[in-house]
Amino acid sequence: MARPSPDPAVAAVAPLPDVEPDLLRFITCGSVDDGKSTLIGRLLYECRALPADQLAALDADSRRWGTTGDAPDFALLLDGLSAEREQGITIDVAYRFFSTPRRRFIVADCPGHEQYTRNMATGASTADLAVILVDAAKGLLPQTRRHAAIVRLLGVRHVILAVNKMDLVGHREGAFDRIVEAFDEVARSLGLDRVTPIPLVARAGENVVHRGPSMPWYGGPTLLEALEAAEPSDVDRPGAPFRMAVQWVNRPNAEFRGFAGLIVSGHVHPGDRVRILPSGREARVERIVTYDGDLERAVAGQSVTLTFDREEDASRGDLVCGATDPAVVADRIEATLVWLDEAEMLPGRPYLLKIGTRTTGAIVTEVRHRIDVETLKPHPAKTLALNDIAVVELSLDQAVAFDPYEKCRLTGAFILIDRLSNATAGAGVVHQALRRAQNIHWQALDVTKATRAAMNNQKPQLLWFTGLSGAGKSTIANLVEKKLVALGKRTYILDGDNIRHGLSRDLGFSDADRVENIRRVAEVAKLMVDAGLIVLTAFISPFRAERRMARDLLEPDEFVEVFIDTPLEVAERRDVKGLYAKARRGEIRNFTGIDSPYEPPENPEIHIDTTKLSAEEAAERIVAYVLARC
Repeated sequence: MARPSPDPAVAAVAPLPDVEPDLLRFITCGSVDDGKSTLIGRLLYECRALPADQLAALDADSRRWGTTGDAPDFALLLDGLSAEREQGITIDVAYRFFSTPRRRFIVADCPGHEQYTRNMATGASTADLAVILVDAAKGLLPQTRRHAAIVRLLGVRHVILAVNKMDLVGHREGAFDRIVEAFDEVARSLGLDRVTPIPLVARAGENVVHRGPSMPWYGGPTLLEALEAAEPSDVDRPGAPFRMAVQWVNRPNAEFRGFAGLIVSGHVHPGDRVRILPSGREARVERIVTYDGDLERAVAGQSVTLTFDREEDASRGDLVCGATDPAVVADRIEATLVWLDEAEMLPGRPYLLKIGTRTTGAIVTEVRHRIDVETLKPHPAKTLALNDIAVVELSLDQAVAFDPYEKCRLTGAFILIDRLSNATAGAGVVHQALRRAQNIHWQALDVTKATRAAMNNQKPQLLWFTGLSGAGKSTIANLVEKKLVALGKRTYILDGDNIRHGLSRDLGFSDADRVENIRRVAEVAKLMVDAGLIVLTAFISPFRAERRMARDLLEPDEFVEVFIDTPLEVAERRDVKGLYAKARRGEIRNFTGIDSPYEPPENPEIHIDTTKLSAEEAAERIVAYVLARC
């Protein structure tokens, strides 16, 4: 990592480009108290990006907190002024906007604490550049390596190593060189090949925007010069593939049909040939329509409406691509996933995946390995906890169009959403489609579910019995099946204990294994319903998310949730297998109701209170419900 020698020409101002300044998104990160907020505050101050009221408040707070002197405390601008400080409020990620005649900037100030890894990952996911701060007196810390690894994982190609607080080491060139050499080793191990080291004193402003007299041995750019000279984002580079995510179909009248959306990469002209994914149909762009009139060229960052030279069927979630360099379409992908939820990520649990404007169901089928973010070395893992980063495989409910993240970040990034709370559970970047996803296709069959149902003279459906161990699920399900068979119905029971002897014999009783067990059972039950049967399942199935997953596999009226509601103390008294007693003694771990949770149904189709109904009475009620549907 060569450092420039002093050269007056380095600071020369090049002619301003005769175009609108482009946008650079960058992130600042570093360990606690390395001076991130002070650095950003100084940039805002020097670039005249602060309104008068903030300047006045900054001056007042500086006097109040005893920080007056040659320079105000610029950290107050991001760490919070008086009210926030008195309440002990801090901001996880602070975004600020400023500009110079050369460029516009969006900067994210991310917290340095390890527990806020998810916040930093969020900021880095859209950044073009990372400014990694190091305290000159402390040198490289574990958090420095962690942050360097995260920005590399998320595709940031350019790093500025800002060695701050050089005044604490007497502005010595040797101290700066030692830190640069140490970071050079980290950069080589991570594959970071574009690193610009800059010594600075953020509080005094030396080498932030202007040069100072204390470090005449440094001849490289100031921080602002380096930011202004950084390459534009991938989507603006020559040769970037054209991508537009369709947001809605624009049909103001019968004579006009256009497809509106944001161009996320490349550019387009009337007459260009495009491909609409995932359908794969091709057309030529006829017009580029905007509120201010038609355009002869549209580029990344613009929202437009495209019309085609022929009638095409496209909808929200589709991706319009250049025909010669289209995106990939697949329903199984490999990705790096950052887990953002307090609740553990369990393979097999259903989530919603949002990529571009497309939202579809998804499950993590496998955690290949968890990544040690300080070394990038893989470690085995089955589940993910908050802030974990891992390489995973995902299976999607439908094929989606995407690009590998390294090729186009905006079409290669996604989030996972919890189906029940709608909270963002994870964020990821796509590596590639899994080969088997491209080689396996759904085989159309001539004999349908409706044909099989007519042959059986019944409505296929799934009766999903759920409740605590000992509630009576298997007993009642067995009685229901006997009564249905006596009436000539064709049925099958999938019982929890029986399944454990075969289909799920390799699974234990951890939360992750319970999720996988229910996923397997739900898929088998779906096949049996497709065969025209009335299927009964008797499983504790303690988690609402997995019961929701089973419901979503079937048609809306084919899933019947039967809640066998028995209080815990009653279930313990009925404990003919002695399982509760063993769990109380600690001989059985992860036992539902004792040391593993049970989430009761919120709106079951059938609610059986076993303290009020006998097994026979419960069975009669369930059979009556089924017959009314047949």
